[in-house]
Amino acid sequence: MKKVRYGILSTAQIVPRFVRGIRESSVGEVTAIASRDLERAKEAAEKLEIPKAYGSYEALCLDQEVDIVYIATYNKGHYEAAKLALTHKKHVLLEKPFTLKAAEAEELFALARKNDCFLMEAQKAVFLPITSQVKQVIEQGEIGRVRHIRSVTAYPNIDHLKWFHSLDAGGGVLHSSGSYPLEYIQYILGSAPDGYTGYSSMEKGRSDDQFELVLKFPGQVLASIFITVELDIPSEMVIYGEKGKITIPYFWKTDHATISYNDGREEELTSIVSSEFVFEVDHVNECILSGLPESPIMTEKLTVDTVGLVEEMYKQWL
Repeated sequence: MKKVRYGILSTAQIVPRFVRGIRESSVGEVTAIASRDLERAKEAAEKLEIPKAYGSYEALCLDQEVDIVYIATYNKGHYEAAKLALTHKKHVLLEKPFTLKAAEAEELFALARKNDCFLMEAQKAVFLPITSQVKQVIEQGEIGRVRHIRSVTAYPNIDHLKWFHSLDAGGGVLHSSGSYPLEYIQYILGSAPDGYTGYSSMEKGRSDDQFELVLKFPGQVLASIFITVELDIPSEMVIYGEKGKITIPYFWKTDHATISYNDGREEELTSIVSSEFVFEVDHVNECILSGLPESPIMTEKLTVDTVGLVEEMYKQWL
């Protein structure tokens, strides 16, 4: 079976876990890794048993044994790195936030079409087996009509990200983590919000350390999203329907969820998850081998609309 060969652009903290996901996938393999520091790239290559290491991003993009470039650079670097890879006619899987501006996202998708490249935002949450089960429960009406969704996420340890408090670098919790619940909720509801507002706590000259958004969806569905790096509190998403609710702890990597019905019954949704990235990787590989220009799940519209929403919120807050 034909392999899909990955080049890893960055040595960020997420990379070892993503590499594990590639290796657990059915047809993915890792052929190269790049950093702007060759020694750092070599060190990562040795540790992760990757055949080739490059000291520049362009060198990796010139490698004929790389089919797709996975980009996990710091937030502001996403746009330029993706543009470089697409210019060299490489498929691209780009970590969140996809870009900091909607115009940049639109430009990247246009470049991908021009060069016949597959381009997708990395969004592991929507590809988890539990996510499919949750979506099915909702669509079958098991908890009745959905009326409210509440998402709470806490990341109390972000000191390792030196650029996190810099807005210019794309730091802040909305930039870094907002697309997780925003896109997850849109995916399970099958629609985009038709109204939203929000607030953040942001010191002058620094990025946001917590925010809350309220969104209105078609069918009179309301959703709230709260993310913080200041508090150490349970992270979960709760979907409230007229007949019950679904509680999903750590929805972006979970292997279980609980349905609680109004009559007192409970039902567990479970799955086997070794790597939370493997399902996303399998989807990307299938899209590439099938010649699809974009994912039918993580679509261009979903990504561009979300980037635009985040961009608009920062304009209001600054």
